[in-house]
Amino acid sequence: MTLRISFIALAACLAFAGAAAAQETTQETPPSTPHPVLRAEATVNGDIVRIGDLVDHAGIIAKVPIFRAPDLGYTGSVSAEEVADAVRRHALIGLDTGNVTEVRVTRAARTIPASAFEQAVAHALAAQYNLGPLKDVTVTFDRDLRAMYVEPSARGEPRVARITYDERDGRFDATLEIPTGATARGTLRLAGRAQATTEVLTVARQIERGTVLKDADVMVERRPRADVARDMLTDRDQAVGLAARAVLQPGRPLRGTELMRPQVVQRDDVVTLMYEVPGIKLTMRGKATEAGAVGDTISVLNEQTKRVVQATVAGPGRVIIDTTAPRLAANLPPGRARDNAAARVR
Repeated sequence: MTLRISFIALAACLAFAGAAAAQETTQETPPSTPHPVLRAEATVNGDIVRIGDLVDHAGIIAKVPIFRAPDLGYTGSVSAEEVADAVRRHALIGLDTGNVTEVRVTRAARTIPASAFEQAVAHALAAQYNLGPLKDVTVTFDRDLRAMYVEPSARGEPRVARITYDERDGRFDATLEIPTGATARGTLRLAGRAQATTEVLTVARQIERGTVLKDADVMVERRPRADVARDMLTDRDQAVGLAARAVLQPGRPLRGTELMRPQVVQRDDVVTLMYEVPGIKLTMRGKATEAGAVGDTISVLNEQTKRVVQATVAGPGRVIIDTTAPRLAANLPPGRARDNAAARVR
């Protein structure tokens, strides 16, 4: 009886020990590590590409450098085979490339546009050499300017450290300081010409005589201030809606004397002659003997009396005979007033 109890107790102890061992084993087994996976694209800071830039779950070797990065602001590519070979040397096995055949690597950068250099030079010239408002300073460089790529950490804008300007020929020579990093700065030397300019109007196409200018017909160009005459137009409102007195050629500055109000009545047009005084309104047919815009006074042949009268253009096909004595006509009896009005028209 005692032997049996001991056996049962031993079995229970062994079972408990087995369960405890199993539980301890379960607690001590670390979770499975994710497989390293190749990326299809990567953006890097600095001139070195590291394993962690190209491979997810690279572990302790993520910061190991393996390739040289592209130039600032540019994108390069590296094949999946090259990446796998490079990481294999650092004991990274089982790289999952999926469907990726190559990785596109972009070097992060801050872009300084070419316009920033132009603005810096124009601002310095306007401030130091009295060339007028910044918007009126036109700068051309001896060589084509391109955008510049600098480190993303670079702060600030290009600034002119030194500049000289010859007012006789407009030549300038400038040295600019460029932010290239968090604390680093570089220099850029630029030369060219600068001049004070002003806006003038010209036409976008050949405009025939009498054509009314629309907004699309008018262009704004900049010309050297010294070449701009007083009668040259500078505001679109000075041209749009007016008509050409003669043929206008594109590229030539528009002058005020070349435009006129649109002629709504042409020579030999049949028009309606209107005569009005209080209580009386007469209309009859006439023939314009000259052209005119609204508000112009032109000669009109009264087709009934064959006499020429002076009338003011009121609109297309309409002219008004002016009367300077409406009160006298109004004070006459109605019959006499009509006779008097007819006499004036004749």
